Amino acid sequence: MTDAFDQQPGQPRRRRGAIAVLVGAFVLLVAGYVGVAAYASGRTPADTKVGGVQVGGLDPAAARKVLETAVAQRGSAPVALTAGGKSATIAPAEAGLAIDLDASVEDLTGFSLNPVKLVSHLTGGATRSLETEVDDSKLKAAVTKAAQALAVAPKEGSISVAGGKVAVVAPVKGQAVEVDKTADLIADSWPRTAPIVAPVTASTPAVSAEELQRVKTEFADKAVSGPIAVKAGDKTFEISAASLAAGITFPADADGKITPKFDDKIIIAAVTAAADKADATAKATDATVSYASGQPAVVPSKTGVALDPTKIVAPVTAALTSPERAAIIPVTVSQPKFTTEQAKATLPKGMISTFTTHFPANGGGRVSNIRLAARTLNNTYVAPGATFSLNGVLGKRTPEKGYVKGGVISEGRLSENYGGGISQVSTTLFNAAFFAGVKFEQYQAHGFYISRYPEGREATISFPYPDNRWTNTTDGGIVIRSSSSGGQITVSFYGTKKWDIVATKSPRRNVVTPKKITDPSPKCITQNPTPGFDVTVTRIFKQGGATLRTEAFNTHYNPEDDVTCTHPDAK
Repeated sequence: MTDAFDQQPGQPRRRRGAIAVLVGAFVLLVAGYVGVAAYASGRTPADTKVGGVQVGGLDPAAARKVLETAVAQRGSAPVALTAGGKSATIAPAEAGLAIDLDASVEDLTGFSLNPVKLVSHLTGGATRSLETEVDDSKLKAAVTKAAQALAVAPKEGSISVAGGKVAVVAPVKGQAVEVDKTADLIADSWPRTAPIVAPVTASTPAVSAEELQRVKTEFADKAVSGPIAVKAGDKTFEISAASLAAGITFPADADGKITPKFDDKIIIAAVTAAADKADATAKATDATVSYASGQPAVVPSKTGVALDPTKIVAPVTAALTSPERAAIIPVTVSQPKFTTEQAKATLPKGMISTFTTHFPANGGGRVSNIRLAARTLNNTYVAPGATFSLNGVLGKRTPEKGYVKGGVISEGRLSENYGGGISQVSTTLFNAAFFAGVKFEQYQAHGFYISRYPEGREATISFPYPDNRWTNTTDGGIVIRSSSSGGQITVSFYGTKKWDIVATKSPRRNVVTPKKITDPSPKCITQNPTPGFDVTVTRIFKQGGATLRTEAFNTHYNPEDDVTCTHPDAK
């Protein structure tokens, strides 16, 4: 009989087989899992992107190659910078910028038995940015260079009223790129296709646009809105805004505030010109005396009216912005130096001096010139204190005036020129002036002595120098009467006699014998020899028989050489 608790034959063997199967299946499963994990460990996750480039499921070498190809153009593209509407570019290679491909794909693969990680590796992915290498010194140098192209220098604005029109130039703000911050932005964001906005430091002009507008509204627009009406004495006239505008500028102070500035000289000149044009001013004119038919005629003097220059700028510039646009300027009255009363009181009362010189009446052109000059000189009036000029009266001697060629002395030799001979007029005038007691200002004796003239009391003349000039120091006006007829010329002074003049002459001294010259030139003029010498003439001023003073006139004469002409056509 069998025990109920005894095991039945074959039962234990069936259980051990099932376990073995299970164990074997598990081992296979584990081995497969490990194999999958090992396979996945050598490739990037299925949906992996580096810098936007898909490299999923690739081994590291393949991923690097795909990435290198995809970002090659991106890595060499210029870096675009913008700042305030300006742009510049930087070449990555010059700026020390490079993509690190190895670092970009590093750690994308790796072995793991973690089922979560394994599933993620097989079905998911990763997204990462490109890794870059930056040479800070090269990048800063490149940004510094680009900053120069992006910089904007500040420009001051301005306001002007030139020509009577308001012109405003707006100010421009400046900008300077902040190099360090810009370099950091590039380093953090490169490579990228979008432009990088560079940080800038702004610089503001000293004068703001608002200040320019204020000055335009408050002053400039008003200043040129129309002419200024000016009352000066009993006259009223206008000054154009354009003429005043030339004297207005707009400087700014250290705080950027503009205050209109006036150029006093320009303002005064503009107002004075307008006043003159409107006959609001007039210069004082002296009385004059003229003679016709031997009778004096006095042209009355006139007082002058002038603006007071010290009181022009303030009222005129104030009127530029006043509603009335009107100014009142005080005037000053100026008196003539020689009044009508003085002219009448100093009219000539009688002859005070006269002198006559002689010449050959058949002297040809020389005689003609003497008579023309005498007529021109006749009836000339010289007021008390006035200075007479013979060149001023006669002017340049030209054929148009009727002068012909006559004998003159040039460089010690006789020659001919237009007006030759009027030195006789000058010498005769000189002697009349000598005995009238006037003050000589300029005169010159002939180069050598001419026997028809008094030694040491004669004066040559040419244009414009030497001249025969003297000042009327008598107590009245002088009228010059000159006439020439036959072989003589007489010059007389009529006025108020002040002096009794006596002349004395020293003996000749330093006598020099003339040379003998033979000249074959056709232009040669024969000369008779005259020795050279020095002489002194003394003018003695007397009143009531008493000598009050004396004046010495020292004259040096060169010798007149003995010239013999041998040419048939010579004179």
